[in-house]
Amino acid sequence: MIVVEEPGFMTTVQDAGRPGHYRRGIPPSGAMDMESYTLANALVDNRPGSAVLEFTFMGPKLSFSAPATVAITGGEIPIFLNGNPVEPWRSHHVQPGEVLSFGFLQTGVRGYIAVAGGFDVTEFLGSRSTHVNSGFGGFDGRKLHAGDLLHLLPEHAGFHAVRKLSAEHVPQRAKDVALRYVPGLFNYRLTEEGRRDFEEREWAVTPNADRTGIRLSCKNSSALEFVHREQPFGAGSDPSNVVDAGYPIGAIQIPSGTEPIVLARDAVTAGGYCTVGTVITADLDVLGQAPTHGRVRFRAVSLEEAMSARHERQDRIARACESLSS
Repeated sequence: MIVVEEPGFMTTVQDAGRPGHYRRGIPPSGAMDMESYTLANALVDNRPGSAVLEFTFMGPKLSFSAPATVAITGGEIPIFLNGNPVEPWRSHHVQPGEVLSFGFLQTGVRGYIAVAGGFDVTEFLGSRSTHVNSGFGGFDGRKLHAGDLLHLLPEHAGFHAVRKLSAEHVPQRAKDVALRYVPGLFNYRLTEEGRRDFEEREWAVTPNADRTGIRLSCKNSSALEFVHREQPFGAGSDPSNVVDAGYPIGAIQIPSGTEPIVLARDAVTAGGYCTVGTVITADLDVLGQAPTHGRVRFRAVSLEEAMSARHERQDRIARACESLSS
């Protein structure tokens, strides 16, 4: 058993998510940085898809009552085991009575704590991921609180061989990022000048960024130009409004043409804002670690380029996981 002495900030149970329920209006949830999540599980020899803890900015303080193997990945953060500094991107043995604690993230936004066995919480629609806004999944459908008792799946808990990820396989996260996106069904709503401005402007991550969406702003506060038209029946009066449509993860809304919002893993599944494109899967982890005030630029790519980037990412993660078992 693990006791939550201090919860950290927005610490939730997450796994690979619950895809396939968009028709019910349920987003997939799951880890915001899937690469870090996957590698954390690999470091403690967990099965793919095992549940971990995801925290934002500040990690929790956890007290262990049984032998355990843990690994921490994600953004750079001071990590302490019984007050002694330990390394990220490797596994550690924790003895009964020892305490795992953290400082504040120094790079990135999110960290991941994997424990051998995986966290044992009730599945909802095939996943242990938490969707806080709806109150389901994870630990009672909420973020962790001080005093919570966490359990592990017993068949794989305990000590495992110590593993360390070599530096060449550790993801590099920059404060300033370039996000590739595939133009979407409503990209035509922007004029040619509006589309050019969207890509040429340097956007910044605002404090209004969480697991639902990442809002961006720009020093140039003028609205991007939309094609003038008479709004159709069922759409709102703003030029960025459309008749309701589905929102994939990574969809880029631009309400009123001023502050883009990139929808994240807990976002609503449909709505009435036009989406000018979708950030490609290969860059969603980068977005999930983009810090407040970090600078963002967008670059349009083809569907073929997006698929190629996704395969490259999958191969990179697979090579990193294979390196741990060699």
